[in-house]
Amino acid sequence: MHVRSEQLRLYAVTDRAWAADEDAFLAQVEAAIDGGAAFVQLREKHLDDKDFLAEAERFVALCRRKGVVSIINDNVEIAAKTGADGVHVGQEDLAAGRVRQVLGPDKIIGVSAHTVEEALAAQAAGADYLGTGAAFVTGTKTDAKPISRDTIRAICAAVDIPVVAIGGITRDNLPELKGCGLDGVAVVSALFAQKDVKAAARELLALSNEIADQ
Repeated sequence: MHVRSEQLRLYAVTDRAWAADEDAFLAQVEAAIDGGAAFVQLREKHLDDKDFLAEAERFVALCRRKGVVSIINDNVEIAAKTGADGVHVGQEDLAAGRVRQVLGPDKIIGVSAHTVEEALAAQAAGADYLGTGAAFVTGTKTDAKPISRDTIRAICAAVDIPVVAIGGITRDNLPELKGCGLDGVAVVSALFAQKDVKAAARELLALSNEIADQ
């Protein structure tokens, strides 16, 4: 499936750490969408498959109702079962070419890339977009080491598919990514740790529009 650059200006990556329960969590997701997130990735590292599937079904239904793209992190099987729009995989996960075989030609595949070599390999294997980072030091993924602006620029220049930065991005440091050639940003705590998720999304989208493709 073709991914338009403007769809990726604000990419919300979920974390239920700031929600009391699943209903509150999904309300946060809806608020992020209402604020301008057009791509939303469901990321769950601590649920078993049964609970992840149940939550993913509600998540996909919400995204479909709101007209935005639903992405499942890592779990290709749950992406297939729920009819999600796509999946995002890391370098350690199932290779993009294999994901394409499982999900078929019409689903979106995102791949994490930290070097130009990884980016080119992912594109060749059929990735529709890339996530690159960490852009800054991040508490969400403690093993993610920041990569240089030069590396981000080189990745964006090397591939023909959209690229978003992820990792430690906030309203304060997002403008520092200007000039990298990015299509947008993927954020976690900058959205879901905020008291007003919708307002945070609006502000982040405006900032991302200023740096995109610059």
